[in-house]
Amino acid sequence: MAPIPFKQGPNSSALVREAVTRATLATSAPATEQIHGAEVRFGPPVKILAGDATSAKVEKGLDLASVLCWEEVEGRKWRYVVDSDKNASGVRSVKAVAMQNPAPPIEDVVSFIRSFVVPEGFPDSVTPSFVPYMSWRALKHFFGGAMGVITTQTLLRSVGVCQNRAVSGAVAINWILKDGAGRLGKMIFARQGRKFDYDLKQLRFSADLLLELGAGIELATAAAPQHFLPMACLANVIKNVAVVTSTSTRTPIYKSYARAENIGDVTAKGECVGNLADLMGTGMSIMISKHNPSIAASFAIFSFGYLFSSYKEVKNVVLNTLNRARFTVAVDSFIRTGYVPSLKEGNSKENIFSPPWERHTSVVLGSRFGDAFQEPSSFLAIKPLFESERYMVTYNQSKDKIYALLKDQAKSDDILKAAFHAHVLLHFINSTKQRGMDFTAQLLESCKVVSSSYGAFKNKAHEQGWIISDALLNPGRARFCALKEQ
Repeated sequence: MAPIPFKQGPNSSALVREAVTRATLATSAPATEQIHGAEVRFGPPVKILAGDATSAKVEKGLDLASVLCWEEVEGRKWRYVVDSDKNASGVRSVKAVAMQNPAPPIEDVVSFIRSFVVPEGFPDSVTPSFVPYMSWRALKHFFGGAMGVITTQTLLRSVGVCQNRAVSGAVAINWILKDGAGRLGKMIFARQGRKFDYDLKQLRFSADLLLELGAGIELATAAAPQHFLPMACLANVIKNVAVVTSTSTRTPIYKSYARAENIGDVTAKGECVGNLADLMGTGMSIMISKHNPSIAASFAIFSFGYLFSSYKEVKNVVLNTLNRARFTVAVDSFIRTGYVPSLKEGNSKENIFSPPWERHTSVVLGSRFGDAFQEPSSFLAIKPLFESERYMVTYNQSKDKIYALLKDQAKSDDILKAAFHAHVLLHFINSTKQRGMDFTAQLLESCKVVSSSYGAFKNKAHEQGWIISDALLNPGRARFCALKEQ
């Protein structure tokens, strides 16, 4: 069923504020008063939510042999059943049962290797010419690595490091081990995958922090020269992680500035400016070093300038895509004011101190069923509310998180709607947390607000120039199929 039309016009922001305010205040009333008439498009009223006698029978009437739902994650399937044993609180929990035999170890190894060498979604996410191109590229770097050993030995011998062939070879091998450790760092961080595309500002700033950490470890080798090789290897790993991150996020940033299909020209000029500034900084440092300043003090000053400049650099990048951080800013602004922020405002409010691998987030999109529900009764209570939707949204009080679960038929718009609903529910939870309101009422009111305002949010986002895509929100890959009542 299509979302309920939301009237557009000069008073649309007031309508959104009124709807949210009314819904928030409504949660202060008893849950039984909010049930009737609430199911506009989320299924029929649910008696077990109304606090009547049926609610007390949910736990007692559970069929231990029944399957709650099926779930699929990257080709592997599970079924969730009611556990025959009760937990410490005397309540039956949810149990996941694999629907196939464990994968052979070789498949796990192949999957692990694929996560390093091919993009997510391969082969559908790339063109057919990708494989031959990467094959020849790998062969080129194979011969390049072999040649590097020979040239390094020759250079060390030429500058007089040691005339003895055996000793110079050992020195060269130690130096190459240091560089090899750095290449290993590049490989490890390559698993971040599509995070380089949608959380590039967070990754870019994190890379600069890592670069300074690596430089600090290199500086510390002067205090412990006997540990030069392990410390140099560690520093090189960290710095190469920073380099691969900086390189991977560079093109999308330059692309945001190329209005005339001139990304090559923009990239060339950007790199030229960077190299010129680097040369000027090198020259200044050489002149300062002649006066024998404190190395630690100089490093601290330069590091502060580097990180402050990096922060301002990233904050001035204006992207027109809604990743998770900017989507949160847009939805929060829409709920509070009825307006979606402009591109510049939305980017300026984006939090760049939250890297994409951070797990302490308030909203989990595309979560596993077992993470969202620990008790069968909590799932059965809200299941009828989302019969006509391709997602479910719930709140896990023990983890203090909103979980948006995606059904197996979920399309792009369903994922976006699930994310929007999750943030609306989070608003209700936060606004009434101190008053201890009933979750049922909060969920029902969030359903009504989403039904009336989701279409308006999308329209206003497009008017501001935002590009909305479910892929940019990085949803989890778990999909579940709820069983229909017979």
